[in-house]
Amino acid sequence: MIGRMTSAPVDDATWTIAEIADEFGVTHRTVRHYEELGLISPERRGTSRIYHRRDRTRLALILRGKRLGFPLEEIRTIIDLYDTPRGKASQLRYVLAQIDERRADLEQRRRDLEDALVELDAFETRCRADLDRLP
Repeated sequence: MIGRMTSAPVDDATWTIAEIADEFGVTHRTVRHYEELGLISPERRGTSRIYHRRDRTRLALILRGKRLGFPLEEIRTIIDLYDTPRGKASQLRYVLAQIDERRADLEQRRRDLEDALVELDAFETRCRADLDRLP
């Protein structure tokens, strides 16, 4: 952390691009990409980027959303809801609706994969039987 001091309040914590990229296991390019999209907005000091707690939290949410399969624009909407003065209940209802949609999509994909595996197993069984019948 930049300027890490034992007496500094936690809210004053800052990170360099290298520190934040290493912490989250992403490349500097990935972090800069999210900055270019406006998903995070580090402070600029000359050519250096200084990431604050808000950026770190937003990056964690972005990466969680990506792992769950949300597109970046949906992640932006969800994250931005937490930055607006709208009621927390409406924000949570929106996020829950998005989770329900994502879950339904993933469950359908799982059923499709299971069907494909059953088909593949049957095809493999036929191929092995055909091979066994050959001289």
